Amino acid sequence: MMHRSRSRARLNAFLTFVLAAVAGSAHADATLDRIKSRGVLVVGVVLDGTYGSLDPVTRQPVGYNVELGQSLAQHLGVKFEAVEVTPPNRVQFLQQGKVDALIASMQYTKERDEILSYAPTPFEEIGGSAMVRKSAGIHDWGDLRGKAVCVSQGSNYTKPLIEQYGAQIKAFKGMPEALLALRGGACVASVHVTPGIQARLLSESGEWKDYESPMKTQLIPSPSVIWARKGQSDTVAAFDGIVKDWHRTGFLIDEGNKWHMPPSQQLLAWHRQYSSNANVANNATKD
Repeated sequence: MMHRSRSRARLNAFLTFVLAAVAGSAHADATLDRIKSRGVLVVGVVLDGTYGSLDPVTRQPVGYNVELGQSLAQHLGVKFEAVEVTPPNRVQFLQQGKVDALIASMQYTKERDEILSYAPTPFEEIGGSAMVRKSAGIHDWGDLRGKAVCVSQGSNYTKPLIEQYGAQIKAFKGMPEALLALRGGACVASVHVTPGIQARLLSESGEWKDYESPMKTQLIPSPSVIWARKGQSDTVAAFDGIVKDWHRTGFLIDEGNKWHMPPSQQLLAWHRQYSSNANVANNATKD
């Protein structure tokens, strides 16, 4: 009787464990359920003037990342809300549930992969470029060794700048603050996403006429992805399907051109790949 009682106790304990695991997996992705029940997708975006900004009239967020978020919401059949985040707080906002996703100038890194989930299909590939004064004598990444370099807090360019090029990093709240520090002489270069540097150098305002981006190569070109909280597999799968549709239709190329960010060669290649796959599938269906 005692042996049978112990066996029954072990069985009950095992069943309790299994039921708990099943219940946990059933509620493993609360994000997508919350988005649909609330009828709103909340996306964290960086409004640094490159991928987004505040409209001076409406005071509403506008820009490339904002319109990507709007398209995500449209595909999910819900309304869209943008929440401004900054490089120092964007991960915290996501982990605390203040936003459902991040489209916030965050390229893939192993370190970010360890604490967050992401849609595996990238929506662009972007590397870093350096803004320097034309008279600085900086021509290559190696010229930054031992020199002060400004970056945004949490930038994925910090590690290679230190480890590969021996730069002395000065981190600021965001790209605007880092570039302001560059103008003030706090550093010899300010390193940020290439589209942000290019947009300023091509600006007709002439604000950056004394500056250049002389490096012939980008710093660690990396996939730009949509981030979600760790373990939100249903949300990530939904986002990933939408990103693939963006590639198929050319939406991302159109958005890049609209916001003065010419598509990378990798983005053009993804468009050819996914549109070709769609054509093959359509032909197979017809046959």
